[in-house]
Amino acid sequence: MLLRKLLFSKIVIHLCFIAMSLACILPLLLVVAISFTDEKSLMLDGYRFLPKEFSTAAYQYVFSGAGSILDAYAVTIFVTVVGTLLHLLITSMLAYSLTRPEVTHRKALSLFVYLPVLFNGGLVPQYILLTQILHLKDTIWVLIIVYLVSAINVLIMKNFFRTIPESLIESARIDGSSEIRTFFRIALPLSKPSLATIGLFVAIAYWNDWMTASLYIESPKLRPLQYLLQSLMNNIGYLQSNAQASKSMEASIGMLPSEGARMATCVLAIGPIILLYPLLQKYFEKGLTIGAVKE
Repeated sequence: MLLRKLLFSKIVIHLCFIAMSLACILPLLLVVAISFTDEKSLMLDGYRFLPKEFSTAAYQYVFSGAGSILDAYAVTIFVTVVGTLLHLLITSMLAYSLTRPEVTHRKALSLFVYLPVLFNGGLVPQYILLTQILHLKDTIWVLIIVYLVSAINVLIMKNFFRTIPESLIESARIDGSSEIRTFFRIALPLSKPSLATIGLFVAIAYWNDWMTASLYIESPKLRPLQYLLQSLMNNIGYLQSNAQASKSMEASIGMLPSEGARMATCVLAIGPIILLYPLLQKYFEKGLTIGAVKE
């Protein structure tokens, strides 16, 4: 009887997880299917998991300016990779210094880190700092510096570094290891779960960022992928809304793959970044629970 109850509970749990997984996967598959569906078939037959009329017109329209798309991909990949690495480096170094009792004015520095969690200066001071003081407007570095440090991530890393035994640090010092070497050879390797968790969140933030480009970027060569795709969708909406004003353009405007293009932009936007999750999944639970809970 007990075995039957255990078997029944396992079946229920597995069915719940299967249902949750399908709830996450099916919308993504539907988006991919819509992006490969002909626009006329989409309007007549609605959304289908298997396209009734297969078409790549949406991707052809998105890649009609292939040079711009490739430049945007290059900018976004560079910003995401470099920004994430610099964020992890600066965040971990700051967090590690806050855990060392021998650091001078450690409490004052901790207060300086805590304050941004409660108070935010706003957009205007940030704009003045980046444009008039640092002179980073219309440069690729402005896309990186806005997410370079996060107070929340510093606190998570700080709590994670506290889990490292003090005896391990002292042993390294007795063996003649410098503070920099101890940090890079001992502290960072032991912090892989926390680094992987924070790194994925930061990479997603960099990858999905379009607001920074809309505020500080004017050169077409420096526009990231998300900003370019948003501009593309705005252009489609503008053309469709003004189709009635020009009879000569009505036929061509009506053929624009509006819904398919929207789904194609979603696939292009989430495709590369979603591949990172399976590689970092094993670090998630440990990185979040130890870094965020243990004090």
